[in-house]
Amino acid sequence: MPSATKEQIDSFNELQRKTASAESAARYFEATGAIDVVVLLPKIRVPTLVMHARADGHVPFELGRQLAAEIPGAKFVALQRSNDVLLEHNPATQRLLEEVSLFLAN
Repeated sequence: MPSATKEQIDSFNELQRKTASAESAARYFEATGAIDVVVLLPKIRVPTLVMHARADGHVPFELGRQLAAEIPGAKFVALQRSNDVLLEHNPATQRLLEEVSLFLAN
């Protein structure tokens, strides 16, 4: 959360401590890192919205574009943010909420 305040970081860290043990969190990241659904993407037949942060520090931006490109008719939205967590003061949070509202209205 590069643009978070100290209070937001502390709050997020406390939430993580309360919701998962270190062992469970490590197992979760190990398991999800091994999942590859690329071959299933062309089979998706529902409206799909893919949003990805341009400055994501964990998943390269181009992978978000590629994911959307493999899903027939998917809409891709690039967000100008670096945080994985939605932060109220970040303008990209408002954009994300607007895009979700528009998507759900259709």
